[in-house]
Amino acid sequence: MNHDHAALLTLFDREMREHARPDGPGVRVERTGDVVRQVGAADDWNGVVWSAPDLDPARADSVIEAQVVRYTALGHDEFEWKLYAHDRPADLARRLLAAGFEAEEPETLLVAPVSELSTRVALPDGVRLRTVRDADDVELMARAHERAFGSDWSRLRHQVLARLTEDPDGFVGVLAMAGDEPVSSARMELYRGTGFAGLWGGGTVEAWRGKGLYRALVAFRAQIAAERGYGYLQVDATDMSAPILRRLGFLALSTTTPYVHRSG
Repeated sequence: MNHDHAALLTLFDREMREHARPDGPGVRVERTGDVVRQVGAADDWNGVVWSAPDLDPARADSVIEAQVVRYTALGHDEFEWKLYAHDRPADLARRLLAAGFEAEEPETLLVAPVSELSTRVALPDGVRLRTVRDADDVELMARAHERAFGSDWSRLRHQVLARLTEDPDGFVGVLAMAGDEPVSSARMELYRGTGFAGLWGGGTVEAWRGKGLYRALVAFRAQIAAERGYGYLQVDATDMSAPILRRLGFLALSTTTPYVHRSG
């Protein structure tokens, strides 16, 4: 089916960015004339999620400076400006770099209508999927993530535990288990009040890659999203996962790059 990419991007910008909701307990969304930002504790995600489409060169630098002042006043050592390729002004990335931000790896914004995704879960022998239920399961997620990505999960551990205990209806954690060993994990954020659910994670330990676990985790979460009435799945995809998601029916709408400001 053909889709109007521009219309989907406009919908995403409006629902997920301009009218962003807090992404977890204990955080809040602040709105000014030119930006929408999220503010929480040090272990929460802090950053700018939207900037006005008519932000022009004449006021862009002062808007950037105001965000640095705001987060510094809150005592945060770092925060992120989540920049999309279609954001304005066209040289906003250069201005962020000049203000001391550092660019991290860009990702592709992918969106798919849930109704057009397969919800058939095909698993290799000996593997089962189940949802995350308690703190012990969160530790299994952490073990799978750290083995898959080789990165520390302490900040995500805090965020996932908070969602599981304080807002379980807005979060789904999934584990792929081979016996008693977690071999892959993934998350889904359910953005209430929007038509979108977001897919995150999807890391598989090396010995189990190439066996269809990533596709199975996507299908499993698509099934849950459909049951709960969400119309679209959204992913910020790395170069490794983007080709798989395109084959599954996701549409590339833009790219997004984290620009991180660190004190000192």
